[in-house]
Amino acid sequence: MIEKLIIVTNNPLSFKNFKKSHETIYIEGHVREVYKKVRDMIHLGHRLLTHPLMSSIKPNMTPYRTIVISYNKEARCDMESLTLIEGSIATLEKFLSIKPIPEHNEAVKYDFQVIDYDLINHALN
Repeated sequence: MIEKLIIVTNNPLSFKNFKKSHETIYIEGHVREVYKKVRDMIHLGHRLLTHPLMSSIKPNMTPYRTIVISYNKEARCDMESLTLIEGSIATLEKFLSIKPIPEHNEAVKYDFQVIDYDLINHALN
């Protein structure tokens, strides 16, 4: 059985589908805010369970990100998780400085929601 976990997302599809079975934190905002929330939770002792840059989609192309972290907190900050999230934030900012996330139409936004949800759903199953 999979360990108890927390899902942090700004993806409405991920939130809708995962909130039934997992603690899910919905962020109404930019991908950057998802990364920052995860970083803050890592500082509190949670560990990353999925890579923040999962997928081959450039971070400045998709408006959605779902990240899985441990439910249980360790006594200390997990340095490997912190290094990964800080590097992911730096990568996101680098790509955003080149080109911001485009304003996609609703159909394209939904496609990005499905891709993001499907990646995490497969990782959990």
